[in-house]
Amino acid sequence: MLKDTLNEDLKKAMLEKDNVAKVAIQMIKSAILLWEKDAKNIDKEVTDDVIIEVVAKELKKRKDSLEEIKKSNREDLIADLEKEISLLQKYLPEQLSESEITEIVDAAIKEVGATTIKEMGKVMGLVTPKVKGRADNKLVSEIIKGKLANN
Repeated sequence: MLKDTLNEDLKKAMLEKDNVAKVAIQMIKSAILLWEKDAKNIDKEVTDDVIIEVVAKELKKRKDSLEEIKKSNREDLIADLEKEISLLQKYLPEQLSESEITEIVDAAIKEVGATTIKEMGKVMGLVTPKVKGRADNKLVSEIIKGKLANN
């Protein structure tokens, strides 16, 4: 289970005095704890799917921050953030390629019968569960917009 892997990796990071990995894993564990404490999740168990969702959100935050930090030319922060990003990616399932996402989007558009950008929500509703944790929603959204704008 991913929770056990996180605990083992945290111990390893602490023993190796790898502060960047330690902080990143502790942030994931904190986010999982917040999820557990949330009133609507009180009776739910933390599964690998939940952990993947939490890691994906944390990864997105770091990727967004990386763009801003690159503007400041702080090489030390950039290197740490890039290390955190690569560490977090190891807890996610293998990411889908753009062509694989396009195939899923095409199938969803066909299933829904979407022809205009106004029907994007219907397509996203079908695609999102299929790519959850395996693709960036921003990329998925761009592919859907591209497909529906051409119709």
